[in-house]
Amino acid sequence: MNIASVIVDVPAKQTDKTFDYKIPEKYLDVIKPGTRVIVPFGPRKIQGFVTGLKDHSSFSKLRAIIEPLDLTPVLNQELLELGEWLTEHTLSYKISSYQVMLPAALKAKYEKKIILAKGTDIQDLPESLLNHFKESNELTWDDAVSKGLVRQLQKEAAEGRVEVVYQVKDRVRKKLLKHVYPAIALDQLEEARDSLSSQASGQQAILDFFLERQEPVEQRLLLSTLGISQASVQSLVKKGILKVEELEVYRDPYSERQFDRKTALELTDAQEKAISPILSFIERDAYEVFLLYGVTGSGKTEIYLQSIQEVLSKGKEAIVLVPEISLTPQMVTRFKERFGDLVAVMHSGLSAGEKYDEWRKIQRKEVKVVVGARSAIFAPFENIGIIIIDEEHETSYKQEENPRYHARDVAIQRAKTYNCPVVLGSATPSLESFARAQKGRYSLLSLPKRMNNQALPTVEIVDMREELRTGNRSMFSVKLFEKIKDRLEKKEQTVLFLNKRGHSSFVMCRDCGYVMNCPHCDITLTYHRYNEQMKCHYCGYEDRVPTICPECNSEHIRYFGTGTQKVEEELHKLLPEARVIRMDVDTTGRKGAHEKLLTAFQEGHADILLGTQMIAKGLDFPNITLVGVLSADTMLNLPDFRSSEKTFQLLTQVSGRAGRHLLPGEVVIQTYTPEHYSVELAGTQDFDRFYQHEMLVRKVHQYPPFYFLSLVTVSHEELMKVVSVTEKIAKYISSKLSKDAVVLGPVASPIPRINDRYRYQCLIKYKKEPELNNALKAILDHYQQETGTGGLQISIDLNPYIMM
Repeated sequence: MNIASVIVDVPAKQTDKTFDYKIPEKYLDVIKPGTRVIVPFGPRKIQGFVTGLKDHSSFSKLRAIIEPLDLTPVLNQELLELGEWLTEHTLSYKISSYQVMLPAALKAKYEKKIILAKGTDIQDLPESLLNHFKESNELTWDDAVSKGLVRQLQKEAAEGRVEVVYQVKDRVRKKLLKHVYPAIALDQLEEARDSLSSQASGQQAILDFFLERQEPVEQRLLLSTLGISQASVQSLVKKGILKVEELEVYRDPYSERQFDRKTALELTDAQEKAISPILSFIERDAYEVFLLYGVTGSGKTEIYLQSIQEVLSKGKEAIVLVPEISLTPQMVTRFKERFGDLVAVMHSGLSAGEKYDEWRKIQRKEVKVVVGARSAIFAPFENIGIIIIDEEHETSYKQEENPRYHARDVAIQRAKTYNCPVVLGSATPSLESFARAQKGRYSLLSLPKRMNNQALPTVEIVDMREELRTGNRSMFSVKLFEKIKDRLEKKEQTVLFLNKRGHSSFVMCRDCGYVMNCPHCDITLTYHRYNEQMKCHYCGYEDRVPTICPECNSEHIRYFGTGTQKVEEELHKLLPEARVIRMDVDTTGRKGAHEKLLTAFQEGHADILLGTQMIAKGLDFPNITLVGVLSADTMLNLPDFRSSEKTFQLLTQVSGRAGRHLLPGEVVIQTYTPEHYSVELAGTQDFDRFYQHEMLVRKVHQYPPFYFLSLVTVSHEELMKVVSVTEKIAKYISSKLSKDAVVLGPVASPIPRINDRYRYQCLIKYKKEPELNNALKAILDHYQQETGTGGLQISIDLNPYIMM
């Protein structure tokens, strides 16, 4: 096995296959499938992934691998195969599929070191390695290679005595802190303690401390605990009694917090009924997809926790996905309280270093449960017993750049490999999942009532057109304003939700109707109040806010739209005594800000929580008795066939924040289209009726779940070029499909120009088209040359969630 098949880090059609490289003699034991290597490729040296080993190659002259980047493979066999599946299912390049599985720290310029593993004494190393580690307990990888030590180090790594760390330049460093520990045996310590003079009280305290415990302790902690100075430590180091060295500590984003361990709660009858099929599949090691459809507050999380408990007791591992926005500290706390240090957490709020450390805990099998956003589905576990996707309808489970995977599909693929159940949970399941459950492709489990039979909140829908007719020009309807005042008097809390999706604040001239657009994109500029600027959210263009209209010189140029800041100001004007916490992109930008604001609200430091998307989910505070939705219908006007579904889901989720405990809850939804079925049915929280209605609409218009969709988007700086290429593509696809398929387009995208590039698209609707994938691949191959030179861009999404 002296030849390796390598996928190289060049995302292009010609390189989307393995290349054969000779494995140098000295690396024969080191290089395994899943290891990253540096290989010569043309005149360059680049990174690649070894996907397999073999004895002979059909090429006679092979170049040799320059060096490995890992002592242990970063991708296991299952993830390598998953990469192949992903490439096929998202029409992406293999290298992109492998890169997406790894934390950012492993995708950068790196410097590698070999260090002694935790708890290893330098004396445990063989003679031949001792000298190299004497000075600093570490060795750079370049040194190890030049001195020919890699093979020996591999053996030591296998025994757990040394390990490789990546010090990624400008990205991640391992976090090192000074630790103190005894340099001599216990009996010698006692002698040293007895021989100290009574003046050396600091040194005595230190030795007393180490007579109790021998393991290394962080120097800062030691000094503060014993209340002594560094001089005492240094004197003992000089005498050879203690040693000080820098040891790695994990960057733990939750290190400041103590989690009290909690035990499982008593399940209700409905929960028992829902969990028993899941447990029986865990017991039998069998694959099944469950759709856990339970109203908000019905206790889905407890079912997840007890199912995981069962999996852990069998010695297996669990992956839990939650949408990025509901990865609230509250959610993490519930898992940490139940499973303590067995939990790793992965989400975008962590630094690159913290993500790398959490990933390594999984890889080293130090944890058994990972809770994270979309990318956590690739956690390098090797014995998965359950995969849970909470709020399965969330669009954030779909990645919008290559590889364009949906976490639910990846979960199902991995579960088949490990013969384990997948649980999809939601109060408002996506139509696709609910339709599959109706057809029997998924098993449906229902939790129709809230825990302790708490009533769902009462919902009132207010027609804002009526408010305007009666002369109320404020953002608050009379009804909502009265209720907010009532809650302030009763010292209860209110959540006000502003649906910002597809609704930004823009600047318009009241005299001539001029609207400020981005010069590079066909979209209005968004007004940002906190620095008085106009910004384009697509290309980043910025401009100042004009004081007079550039078209007609009128001074009546104003901004329209309701921003959270504007609502906050109006609240202060109308209710000066109300304490308001605002949560939006501006106030939660800094690390940890999200958590601070929510904690302040939970502890009662504010009466009103005002926010956008990020407060819609996962919050569970006992004192919230009123939820107000200020603008229910902004999403309904987007060019997206899922806009009614998204509106219904969002309104139901937000309503679910009210009255979850002892106090009953009320919800007020303000809208300009009260007759729209998604608003009306969210008012009665009637998912089943919404499902029936929406399915009819989808059937008539040939949309999922009745049809599959694929979206081809073409962009180029010249308009005529885009139109002609998209026309050719549409023609070619039509010629390859049956008459049942529908090809719509070419047509300009809803945002026809972004960053000075014109965009056209064609949409394919189909039921069964075995030739479609090959046709789409052929298109990518055909235009490979032109897309390679950067002028033309073609992107294909086999399951589009964003039609823009």
